[in-house]
Amino acid sequence: MEFIEFEKIFKNELKNNNINDNINVRNYYEYMKLILDWNKKINLTAIVDQKEFLVKHFVDSLTILDFINTKSKIIDVGTGAGFPGIPLKLYDDSLSLTLIDSVNKKINVLNDVIEKLKLNNIKAIHTRAEDFANDIKNREQFDYAVSRAVSNMSTLVEYLLPFVRIGGKVVCMKGPNYNEELQEAEKGIDILGGKIEIIKNININKDLERNIIVISKIKNTPKKYPRGQGKPLKEPIK
Repeated sequence: MEFIEFEKIFKNELKNNNINDNINVRNYYEYMKLILDWNKKINLTAIVDQKEFLVKHFVDSLTILDFINTKSKIIDVGTGAGFPGIPLKLYDDSLSLTLIDSVNKKINVLNDVIEKLKLNNIKAIHTRAEDFANDIKNREQFDYAVSRAVSNMSTLVEYLLPFVRIGGKVVCMKGPNYNEELQEAEKGIDILGGKIEIIKNININKDLERNIIVISKIKNTPKKYPRGQGKPLKEPIK
C-alpha cells in the first residue's frame, strides 16, 4: 500500500471513530512497515493485511485516548509489537512511555522502531511484570498502566495495579466476552487497591468490538503482589 492510500484509509477510520485526525500519519506508516518487515523474521503479528493492520492495531490502540491525560507517565505491560503504547506516543508526544515485555526479541524490535522514528521519552525494557513492579523505583510510580494483552482479567489486574500511583488508573482493553472475567476479577481488584470506574463498549467497525475497562487506584497495593512464579495466571486471586 502506498502512503497516499494509507493516509486516506487511516484518516477515514479515525473519523469514523471520532478520533482527531490532525496527526503525523507518516510516522504510523513507517511504524507499520517496520513491524511488517520484522514480522518476516520474528512472530509479532498475525495481521499482515495493511488495511486490517491500521484498523486492528492503530485505530484500536487509539480508542483509549479519551481515558488518558496528556503529559502522563504510562507503562504498557506485555506490549508485544508496541501496542497500544507506541500508537499513543505517536499521537501525543507529551506522554512518557515505558514498554515492557518478557520476550527480548520483541524488545529489540521496539528499540529499532524507537531509534528509526526518533522517538523521545520512551523506553523498551526486557523484563517480567512481577519483577519490574517489585522494584521500588517502578512500584506505584505511573499515572496509567495499560495493556492489550490477552490475559484473563484476574491475572491482568495483578500485573497492572501495582504499577499505578494512588489516583492513577489501569486501562484494560478486552474483547466481547469480558463480563464473566470481570466478575471473577472483582475481589482481586479490591484487594489490589482498585475500583472499577468505567466500562465502555466501542464498535470500531462491524467486525471489531473493543471493551475498555478503567480501574481507579484508590489505595496502596499490598507488598505481596504481584506474586512471582506465574501465580497470577495459575492461582488468580479469588
